[in-house]
Amino acid sequence: MKPFAESCQQNRDPILEVLRIELADKSRLLEIGSGTGQHAVYFAPEFPRLVWQTSDVAEMHGGIQAWLDEARLANVLAPLTLDVGEDEWPHAGYDAVFSANTAHIMNWSQVECFIRGAGRVLQTGGVLCLYGPFNYNGRYTSESNARFDSWLKSRDPLSGVRDFAALDELARTAGLVFKRDYAMPANNRTLVWSKPS
Repeated sequence: MKPFAESCQQNRDPILEVLRIELADKSRLLEIGSGTGQHAVYFAPEFPRLVWQTSDVAEMHGGIQAWLDEARLANVLAPLTLDVGEDEWPHAGYDAVFSANTAHIMNWSQVECFIRGAGRVLQTGGVLCLYGPFNYNGRYTSESNARFDSWLKSRDPLSGVRDFAALDELARTAGLVFKRDYAMPANNRTLVWSKPS
């Protein structure tokens, strides 16, 4: 039985529109927190010249692999075991890192490890694309995001909607430069940083 996330179904087309812009000339992508695997199998066929590397913590691999086995895509690779704060990151250079709905479920030290790791594996000219809900100037962009943040913190006090400025500071420290902020449906955003030469 394949795992299924309704949110992946709902957000995939708006995210794809952003990725069409940001991944147009990219060839090697690392996805952080592939989750169910739904995003990988939906996005990868749209970029036949791109190799999509899935990754997640080990307990998620079975579900991801179920989606990959069914889709049989030549350009999607079996998941790497990658807990951003615990496991060794791959050494191979990527020209894109993508992650959706992960920063708010990680604790802050994991977010730091994630951004630092992305900065390390990205090649010059590479991009980091991060999708999810974000705060600006310490404020929620909607009532629904405020409620979502309360719900997240009730499950795990160390999780929560992250502030753009704090993420951008981490990215700068990791050698990345802010490129673009895309407004997305349901009060989400896609943030993009690039690695300059």
